Amino acid sequence: MIQRGLIVIAAILMLPPVFAGQEKADVGLALVLRGLDATVIPVNTAEGKQLSEMLSRNVLTRFRAANRRSTEAWRRVRTRTDWEQFRDTRLRALRASLGQFPKPPSELKVRVMRRLPGEGYVIENLAFESRPGVWVTCNLYLPARPSDDMRGLLICHSHHYPKTEGELQDMGTAWARQGCAVLVMDQLGHGERRQHPFQSSTEYPSPFRVDRQDYYFRFNIGMQLHVVGDSLVGWMAWDLMRGVDLLLARPGIRKDRIILLGAVAGGGDPAAVAAALDPRIAAVVPFNFGGPQPETHYPLPVDAESTFNYAGGGSWESTRNLRLSARDGFLPWVIVAAMAPRRLVYGHEFAWDQEHDPVWARLNTIFGLYEVGDHLAAAHGRGTLTGKPPESTHCNNIGPEQRVGIYAALKRWFEMPIPPNGYQQRHSSANLTCLTPQAAQELKIGSLHKVVVDLGAERAAAARSRLRDLAPAARRQQLRQEWSRLLGDVSPSGDLKVTVQSKQQVESVDFGLISLTHEDGIVVPTALLIPQRKANSRLPVVVAFSQEGKQAFLRTRADEIVSLLQGGVAVCLPDVRGTGETRPPGDSRGRTSPSTSISSSELMLGQTMLGARLRDLRMVCRYLRGRPEFRAGGVALWGDSFAATNPHGQNLAAPLDADNLPEHSEPLGGLLALFGALFEDEVQAIYIRGGLVSYGALLQSPYCYFPHDCIVPGALTTGDLGEVAATLAPRPLRLASPVDGLNRSVTREILDKSLEPAQAAYRSAKAEARLVLDSTDTQSVAAWLLSQLRAN
Repeated sequence: MIQRGLIVIAAILMLPPVFAGQEKADVGLALVLRGLDATVIPVNTAEGKQLSEMLSRNVLTRFRAANRRSTEAWRRVRTRTDWEQFRDTRLRALRASLGQFPKPPSELKVRVMRRLPGEGYVIENLAFESRPGVWVTCNLYLPARPSDDMRGLLICHSHHYPKTEGELQDMGTAWARQGCAVLVMDQLGHGERRQHPFQSSTEYPSPFRVDRQDYYFRFNIGMQLHVVGDSLVGWMAWDLMRGVDLLLARPGIRKDRIILLGAVAGGGDPAAVAAALDPRIAAVVPFNFGGPQPETHYPLPVDAESTFNYAGGGSWESTRNLRLSARDGFLPWVIVAAMAPRRLVYGHEFAWDQEHDPVWARLNTIFGLYEVGDHLAAAHGRGTLTGKPPESTHCNNIGPEQRVGIYAALKRWFEMPIPPNGYQQRHSSANLTCLTPQAAQELKIGSLHKVVVDLGAERAAAARSRLRDLAPAARRQQLRQEWSRLLGDVSPSGDLKVTVQSKQQVESVDFGLISLTHEDGIVVPTALLIPQRKANSRLPVVVAFSQEGKQAFLRTRADEIVSLLQGGVAVCLPDVRGTGETRPPGDSRGRTSPSTSISSSELMLGQTMLGARLRDLRMVCRYLRGRPEFRAGGVALWGDSFAATNPHGQNLAAPLDADNLPEHSEPLGGLLALFGALFEDEVQAIYIRGGLVSYGALLQSPYCYFPHDCIVPGALTTGDLGEVAATLAPRPLRLASPVDGLNRSVTREILDKSLEPAQAAYRSAKAEARLVLDSTDTQSVAAWLLSQLRAN
């Protein structure tokens, strides 16, 4: 007894001060709760070992189903008409998935900055405006004596290096000397269009890959474009199509001789998409897209037709893992095959198993339907990705080995002479630079994220305008429909398996550990704490959740949980998928983490991780409604974050592979609470701590410290989170300590501005006091939740 007293005193000394108005918690019980093991399914059991792999298995199963659907549909293609119906349906879906394209400019704005002479060629350093405020820097290689019968080549570089890279220069000079016009563009975020300052090792105190930052920052740009309703690959493809405009506007370039080359490692992806959507492109050479990848195990199996992974899989590299592609069937092989009956060079960086490649067989069938089998060719290198040169033909863009097949095809199709071996004249990056500071100022070239900010604001304002005149109930219904479309399926299935793993009495509290299983093996481990109650009485219940899961909740919020229990409120702590016990192994939550790969896979499958987790939460609420201990309509949601924030004043500019990156936010709890209340009318009160203040806040900087699995593509096309909060009026809602896209606490001014729609809705409902915006979190959550639950 004395020993327990000493432990309690020590615990008191470690506890945070009690908030004003908080009911004094039983310190002893809080200490016990902190020490409880909330593991529902022990790791040392067979079922427990599978939990951390649950999500990866789930997406793999669904990818296999998508491949089967695609293959079954393909096997029904018998005629050219069948193929064109198959193709057109999927290209429409592809086009819709990329986002909202602006109208093509009636006349492309082009500025030539410099002309650089060479031996038999000239280079024009130029820039053109592909969309309002977005300028593309390019090198245009031209013959020294242009003719009126020139072929126009457009090269989309890899993610390795921008337009100045040596292999790109070699192709530009070689083909220009053969009488062609060759346009090499900096892709979005690369070269002169980069969105970061890290161009040398001296620009950051710790080690980082200088030559990879353009590539890595695709991750941030991709997330930000998703938020406004667009996509990185869509913007890249749009730029390429405007590059076609530029070539066709030049005198002497034949309109039926436009050739697009997509380099290895990320250049082939947007090239294939652009060619599929732009009929002006006569031939395309998309490397490493559509079929086996450099990472694919060789040789392929003899049954590859039925076992090959046509859909691919998710990762942070969003140009290859196209959103909705697995759901809507525009798999990479379909995009590449859409070139028929135009001309296609099927490109592979390394060795190619032609005999067993099922995509090659399909391509031959499709080109055969048009009776133009000679419009299909291939180019490839030697060795494997893991091999070393010279046995393996690694290249930065398109190397000499990979060009051999291209030369042969272009000579056959377009009478293009094969460039002689041995000639090479390369220029310094400085000589190939297009923009001087003066030119950038004259063209009013700003940062990309500012363009995206304006676009996001415009789309959010349009959404608010659509909602403005709707009655509250109609507005809520409208937002449910719009967010359901963006989040994916948010409705839980009817099947639910409930397994009580353990139950014990902890002082005066029933502590139960339950596994809730639905959706083909998705398990939501849940802890349920029920205080003593009178016979036949029904209790309210608070459902509390965070990214770190129920164990962290008990450890970090035990005193507040105890206050709720003492106030006669039950507490339910679920680990929605990918949190707590079901967190993927070794998950760092960053760009290259398992969580990001799974989240990207969900986007391909037509779902979002946030939507899937919302489905889990709603299933938990449904389960609680069916238990006799709990009061109908007596549910409150508590979404929390335990992540440290970045202080104001700290320099948050960092290479994306540096050690000790700034802290990332964990807004999942707040987002789930907000959307849970949107879709669940019986939720009585909502408390959010450490949540995202708005999706628009993710656009404020080229840097973004936000987890990919909380991204919702198109979020700003519905307005923003303020509009969601507005639909909750007059239910009590408290938002405490929200953060911005850089994971910094927001000022009261920003909080008021972001939540103005909610404030207006609560004023209109004469419920201003029920909306609490608390940028500093000054009141106990338990005291607030108890007051709201007792009021009803």
